[in-house]
Amino acid sequence: MEVIISNSSDKPIYEQICIQIKALIMNGTLTAGEALPSMRTLAKDLHISVITVQRAYEDLTRDGFIETVSGKGSFVASQNKEFIKEEQLRAAEELLQKVAEIGKAHGISYEQMAGILKLFYEE
Repeated sequence: MEVIISNSSDKPIYEQICIQIKALIMNGTLTAGEALPSMRTLAKDLHISVITVQRAYEDLTRDGFIETVSGKGSFVASQNKEFIKEEQLRAAEELLQKVAEIGKAHGISYEQMAGILKLFYEE
């Protein structure tokens, strides 16, 4: 599992870790039951504090992406299809909001934007 931290990002390090691990789970790179690196190992590999990794793992656990078993480690949680679909829908909504803002700001009509989306969707 490769996680890359950017010091120039406007997102906190723990959030960068969460985003990347979620993406690996959502695209199937990490599968249900697969072990994640221990907090200490990941912190050492990334040259960051264990507390930062702990925060990321806590957020991933809260969001249902991983499960932590005391004394054994953290593992990718069994995902239910509806949860994954909902998470993907949320990501699509964020991107579409940006598209709508660009369209409005530059006088691109809804019909033009919808036509472009339809072309991409049908490819």
